Amino acid sequence: MLKRTETTLCLVMSLDGKITTGSTDNMDSDRDWKRIVGVKEGFAQYYRVEQSLGPNYLDSGRVLEKVGINDRSSMPDKEPLQFVVVDRKPHLNRNGIAYLCHWLRRVFIVTNNPRHPATELKQEYGNIEVLLYATEIDFKDLLQRLRNDYAMEKITIETGGTLNSILFRSGLVDHVKIVVAPLVVGGKDTSSLVDGISLTEQSQLHQLKPLKLRECRRLNDSYLLLEYDVINDTIVD
Repeated sequence: MLKRTETTLCLVMSLDGKITTGSTDNMDSDRDWKRIVGVKEGFAQYYRVEQSLGPNYLDSGRVLEKVGINDRSSMPDKEPLQFVVVDRKPHLNRNGIAYLCHWLRRVFIVTNNPRHPATELKQEYGNIEVLLYATEIDFKDLLQRLRNDYAMEKITIETGGTLNSILFRSGLVDHVKIVVAPLVVGGKDTSSLVDGISLTEQSQLHQLKPLKLRECRRLNDSYLLLEYDVINDTIVD
């Protein structure tokens, strides 16, 4: 059996499990929560936890579009980071891809869209790889390719609730590292740590993923750090 990249889901969430502020694209935790007194003071602790996990990140084009990557005019300095970006629609445009190529050591665009603009930019930028799937993206295969073809031993997952659900239910999340902000957001349509399709049958209980606590630490300014290992071989009595 081929080895795959080891994964850690790392996100900041509110006490009620929300990873954003609301249900529309103009609402964003990374921007909005840093404006709230009692929350903004400790928000930077999440960035320090995130950066401690290494240089490899799994993200989505949807998330990057939401934070404005496509609209940035000035190109950043190069950093020794690698982004694996799942982008079917696509959500990234040519400018957003160019920004990532200027910023990152290497960019992997994972898509099932043969017309993705990244395919045209491969000739212009030498640090972009397009991993194209004919139908649905096979995430187990993707993590095996990242480990065996690109020597990526570990990666930090920073995707949205829908993709997080797919990865959890596929047994592809190994560890969870969550920074809990002292905030209640609410809203049934506001994305949470894990969204996706709800279970409806007892026969689906094996899709639930028990966790083993590794660390529970009080941070500054009423923040918490929770770290778990995921038990992917779920046993249902």
